[in-house]
Amino acid sequence: MTSPIRTSYTLIPHQKYRRSCRHCNKFGNILDTDSLSLSTLGNFKALPLEIFQMVLEYIPVKDISMLSMVSKTISSRLINYISTPTGNKRLLLQDFHNSEQSGNRKGLSMQEHYRSLGLLLKRCTLLLPTKERLKYIHKILSEISCFKLSGCSDPLHCSGLQCYGVFLQTLTAGWDELECHRVYNFLCELSNLPRRMQTAVSSKPGSARKLELRIRIFCRSVLFNPWVHPSDSAFWLTRILKPWPMVYQARLLYIIFGPASNLDGHVLWQKMTEGPTDETSLKGLADAIKLLYDPEAKEWTADDVISLVDELAVVPQEWIMENSARFLILCGNNICFTFMASKAVNGRAIDLARMVVFLALVCEKDLYCMDWSVKMMQKVCKVFNTSGERNNFLQSVENAFAHIVMDALQSVISGEHEEEDSSFLNLFHLVNAQANFHKEILYLTMSKNT
Repeated sequence: MTSPIRTSYTLIPHQKYRRSCRHCNKFGNILDTDSLSLSTLGNFKALPLEIFQMVLEYIPVKDISMLSMVSKTISSRLINYISTPTGNKRLLLQDFHNSEQSGNRKGLSMQEHYRSLGLLLKRCTLLLPTKERLKYIHKILSEISCFKLSGCSDPLHCSGLQCYGVFLQTLTAGWDELECHRVYNFLCELSNLPRRMQTAVSSKPGSARKLELRIRIFCRSVLFNPWVHPSDSAFWLTRILKPWPMVYQARLLYIIFGPASNLDGHVLWQKMTEGPTDETSLKGLADAIKLLYDPEAKEWTADDVISLVDELAVVPQEWIMENSARFLILCGNNICFTFMASKAVNGRAIDLARMVVFLALVCEKDLYCMDWSVKMMQKVCKVFNTSGERNNFLQSVENAFAHIVMDALQSVISGEHEEEDSSFLNLFHLVNAQANFHKEILYLTMSKNT
């Protein structure tokens, strides 16, 4: 049943009109408490401003944020308090290099403190347009050098950017994408992030090590680690990568998520080309790729992500096949299959066959179920249009096993004494991988015939 149309309601002014009315006043006018009505202060109106601010010293930051929502007058007094030397000293803690990361006198950690501060400033600036909110918050935080991309002399042992990330996450929680776009643009303007990224990705890998480290720490601490939902992380990662061509996207991914030294934090550019690496070195890159492949990352197609994976595997030079296989396994079934299917469609059966061998090798080394690699090969076989193409691919897999085992044997025979153990161990894993791979094929074949 259709309800009658009402004509006697009060029209709510359009949001843009409300903001334009506020925008005509400078933010400083909002801080002018003399022009505000005292009637909304309640019992606090009996207190001089100095006493009111002294009372705030004994109230937890989280409770102050609740107090800010009582009235516009109280909110303005709180904004005024934040800007005072006393408020700055109380709220803008900067003990970021303390190994114990002690918080305020109530025992809160630094990150918890800045989460509460983010909530306070979120509520105090609730009525302001996004642009004005960001300007005011920057004015408050501009004196904290450890919140800047290049502001800390020891970023590797500083928790400042982590606190800044938690602060921003709390501040922007619930904001729509357009507002978050403005936040990212604002961050780029303050930190000159695009120009610094341009310098890092266009330089020879490792020649700007300090800059690479700062970009890595800033992006991970501020834009990724604080976020709980993958869709949020995918949004910020997309903002970072999308302005750049594919080759630069791959380099940025490696700088931000690639393997790094445990001693000085610098990016290990040759890690993927010098020899087999472990899952820890590849997990960050794989998680980033999975974020972009997720359906919620609407600005990325499957072809975009697979092309990025292909490009990433040659940064800074072509990775050894074992590392590429281990990376695909960590990326998950869907990405691994799509990557291999694209090779099948493009007629790269020999490359695909070698990849199957190294998938089996990684399953053997890392103790994954070998039937996974067999089922992946079986699934890829269905991509080929004709039985001839499929048979040619299977023959290529067998040839690849033979060639790779012979190469490993040759390495054992001709290798230096100090390399004998690792070469022999690699040959051992290869032979076992081949045996277990074919065992799974026999199981699969026999189960169908019985």
